[in-house]
Amino acid sequence: MGKMKGEKIPPGYKKTEIGIIPEDWELVKIGDVFNFKNGLNKAKEFFGKGTSIVNYMDVYQHPGITKKEIKGKVTVTKDELKAYEVRKGDTFFTRTSETVEEIGIASTIVDEVNDTVFSGFILRARPKSDRLNLNFRKYCFASQIVRKQIISTSSYTTRALTNGRLLSNVYVPAPKTQEEQCAIARVLSDFDRLIESLDRLIEKKKLIKKGAMQLLLTGKKRLPGFKGEWVRKKTEIGIIPEDWEVRRLGEVCRINPESLSENTPKEFEFNYIPLESIDKGRLKGFNKLKFENAPSRARRVVRKGDVLLSTVRPYLLSHFYYNGYPKNTVCSTGFSVLRCKSDLLSKYLYFHLFFKTINRQIDKILAGSNYPAINSNDVKSFQISLPPLPEQRAIARVLSDMDAEIEALEKKKEKCEMLKKGAMQSLLTGKVRLKDHIDEVLA
Repeated sequence: MGKMKGEKIPPGYKKTEIGIIPEDWELVKIGDVFNFKNGLNKAKEFFGKGTSIVNYMDVYQHPGITKKEIKGKVTVTKDELKAYEVRKGDTFFTRTSETVEEIGIASTIVDEVNDTVFSGFILRARPKSDRLNLNFRKYCFASQIVRKQIISTSSYTTRALTNGRLLSNVYVPAPKTQEEQCAIARVLSDFDRLIESLDRLIEKKKLIKKGAMQLLLTGKKRLPGFKGEWVRKKTEIGIIPEDWEVRRLGEVCRINPESLSENTPKEFEFNYIPLESIDKGRLKGFNKLKFENAPSRARRVVRKGDVLLSTVRPYLLSHFYYNGYPKNTVCSTGFSVLRCKSDLLSKYLYFHLFFKTINRQIDKILAGSNYPAINSNDVKSFQISLPPLPEQRAIARVLSDMDAEIEALEKKKEKCEMLKKGAMQSLLTGKVRLKDHIDEVLA
């Protein structure tokens, strides 16, 4: 294909149907190297026991599927086991989803597996040549240059769909040598191992924090400098130390203390936090709005130190401690804004929202409801164990330090994921070459 006007092709590279790649690479047409087959469809009652089955989420979550990651079970006949068998080296593509971004996601079986079939929500691509190395296949279908083709060739009616015929016409840029393919896969696998190790460490830290909350928020463990005898309180929250008390939130908090009125000037600007912007205490984003363009739910004024309790689907734990950022903030009426009085520390209250004491009270209310929501009167009635302020402060400090450690690890993981994404786009298109370092990488 000729050079496009105004486009410079670097020395050692060539223009192809899908973009610029190295001269010593090739475009591999998926249909030339794979045979496709649709998966097994069975009624719901056949699932849960029997033969191992590779499911949609196995493919969606893992670029390389190991034997231990195949958890699904299905009852099949001998003919079905033969027709839908899974082997090491098989590649699978997600076939259907609600969004086009989630179709054609690929994963490859990297272990020897026996007596395993695959779901009708995925497609099996069985190699008919070795032009694409097994480990390289864990990554090569995820580059932007390939994903763009997969998405553009998909169909969409009520759901996004792809099939073997459409995927067969997709081109994958690849080094001609197995050695360079292996080197690329090795570098990307190193990123995966680092990300997985961070995941394990994050989960470990979360479990440690959960255990600390169980001990500290009930008074079963007292921090240095605090002590007291145990006494049984006749309340829903069980045993607490003698020098603690049980209070209702309506006694120790002002609930929804400020709201924007209908007389608010149209030009008034604020930062709006909707329910979907909070994920288990983390602020994912906010919207800058003028009152005249704001949704009717944008009403609750938030001040530094306020605690936001999600009253719609509270089991999702979309609660938040507002530290003053962003300034001039209003949140959705789907939150109750809790403004603590002098005998309750807001950060201590915040940690209780993620603890069983409050959540059991919420669950009891939701159990008799047709809609998963609570109201301000429910919030006022919630009971909380309350140590003296100095101990509240000490407990909040310990748990905040744990949160900071977890957040630092999550940011490190996010950075690694971004670096991996950049490495994939560079290595899988040949923009960055490893051919002069293959022996070093594979050593």
